[in-house]
Amino acid sequence: MNIEIANRLVNLRKSNNLSQEALAAKLGISRQAVSKWENGISDPSTANLVALAKLYGISPEELLEGL
Repeated sequence: MNIEIANRLVNLRKSNNLSQEALAAKLGISRQAVSKWENGISDPSTANLVALAKLYGISPEELLEGL
């Protein structure tokens, strides 16, 4: 994953006052999956990208800006 997007995911989560665990619970995934996204180890699925964008009130394009 692009490190800029990984950093954006961290910043969005923190600015929404969510822990990795809380975000994972909202998305129905594991905390480890969130950690892997934020460390650039793996990419969120398309469905999870859409869910993240919706949760944060931005478009998927804004979430992926800079690719």
